[in-house]
Amino acid sequence: MKAVSSTTLWATGILLFVALLAAPASAQESPKLSDAEVASVAVIANQIDIDQARLAQERSENEAVLQFAQTMINDHEAVIKQATDLVQKLGVTPQENAVGKQLQDDAAKTAKMLKTKSGAAFDKAYVENEVAYHQAVISAVEDLLIPESENEELRGLLESIVPALQTHLEHAQMLQNQLNEK
Repeated sequence: MKAVSSTTLWATGILLFVALLAAPASAQESPKLSDAEVASVAVIANQIDIDQARLAQERSENEAVLQFAQTMINDHEAVIKQATDLVQKLGVTPQENAVGKQLQDDAAKTAKMLKTKSGAAFDKAYVENEVAYHQAVISAVEDLLIPESENEELRGLLESIVPALQTHLEHAQMLQNQLNEK
């Protein structure tokens, strides 16, 4: 029987958390996030991936992993800039909320786990986390953040980043397959 990694457990927890938030609390109501809260979650989710990519740059010696990490930093910093520019234009101040707090708490646990690993074990754990994280973020953007966005420009920004997130997921899956072949 295959052992379940802590990264897989973390990802499952995130997916369940997102599913609970996106699912109606009763047949007629669902959780509501203001545009300020949606903006906060978007920035937090991107910053988490940047922070984990920086950790990969510190700990990995695998050129493919290092290149992937740099792509994550570049792309997610660009999204944060777009989001920051948009919220400034709209006069919205990102507002902390339970979704963002849960993402930060889970990211701290993941970072702690990743810091216990080195070499090929780190690379595999980092990339496995990236696969799971991008799956969870895509689900959150499509099922929670976009539907909760009232402002058309904010919704448009979120919709525009989904293809990039899917590309990141595919890249991470390809890298995961390469690492598993070794």
